Amino acid sequence: MRTTGEDGGRPEPAEGGRSGAAGAPAPALLRTAAELDALARPSGAARAVVMTMGALHEGHAALIRTARTAVGAGGQVVVTVFVNPLQFGEAADLDRYPRTLDADLALAAAAGADAVFAPGVDEVYPGGEPLVRISAGPMGERLEGAARPGHFDGMLTVVAKLLHLTRPDEVFYGQKDAQQLALIRRMVRDLNFAVRVTGVPTVRDPDGLALSSRNRFLSTAERHTALALSRALFAARDRLAAQQALHERARATAPGGDRAAGLGESRAAADAQAVALARPNGAPAAVRAAAQAVLDEAAARGGQPLAVDYLALVDPADFTEIPDDRESGEAVLAVAARVGATRLIDNIPLTFGALT
Repeated sequence: MRTTGEDGGRPEPAEGGRSGAAGAPAPALLRTAAELDALARPSGAARAVVMTMGALHEGHAALIRTARTAVGAGGQVVVTVFVNPLQFGEAADLDRYPRTLDADLALAAAAGADAVFAPGVDEVYPGGEPLVRISAGPMGERLEGAARPGHFDGMLTVVAKLLHLTRPDEVFYGQKDAQQLALIRRMVRDLNFAVRVTGVPTVRDPDGLALSSRNRFLSTAERHTALALSRALFAARDRLAAQQALHERARATAPGGDRAAGLGESRAAADAQAVALARPNGAPAAVRAAAQAVLDEAAARGGQPLAVDYLALVDPADFTEIPDDRESGEAVLAVAARVGATRLIDNIPLTFGALT
């Protein structure tokens, strides 16, 4: 563990620290706001921050590497590790959350972090739980907010505090927690935080399961069942791509078109009829149906139970449901389910109206 050094209060190198990427020194471990303030900021260079609750895995490593690339060799990457009690509805869930600081430091070093800020609860909330908190508003009451009341208020409160403490130029969050990312972006915009918020694509294991600190709680059989979440999302993505490809084919071969002349009017008419059955304004319903079919099959199958909390196709700006007549624009298909005692979330971004 790092202690405060005698040279003006700067933190000392970690005991037994190992080099990070490309021979970089091990990251400084900072325990207090004072130590964080004493961390020298590179002159004229940017500071990037990756906020985590620890139990780091390859998904977090991807965030750190992306942050390192963004600020360059001369910039500074700070990783925060703090298990925020305000985000947990039950004490048992808070106690169960894994704490793996030594492993986190090793991963942060390998990914290229310069410092890890890992304060205790008393350091972040010195007077106990704060009486004044950030409210996530209606956007925080949907989906995850409905399943976990107050979760997003606690999340935004600690993110706001950590933004003030770390003072970054840019912060990086994973797309896997899509609603969290959307709320942070909204808070930064609505409350005029001077920071860029960057989302990083979800990292998955080769079998498709989105990386999560909770995956370690899955048995082999439960993990097999949990793959239904990613399969459902991929099925929806493939259904959308197929419909949009069919629509484009029919458009290109419509009667009177150049390709229609070459293929013949009867082929063009058949294409036009086919696309009428898969018209763009039916795409949201088709996307939901494709994903739901996979989840229903998994729930009906024997073995480890799959209990779906929600499957929702939402606008990434405010997480309201996408109407069935939506013809174009961005969307997020999100799913949450319990496999045994473990609750998992996943999502995939979609673009309606995009031609393949």
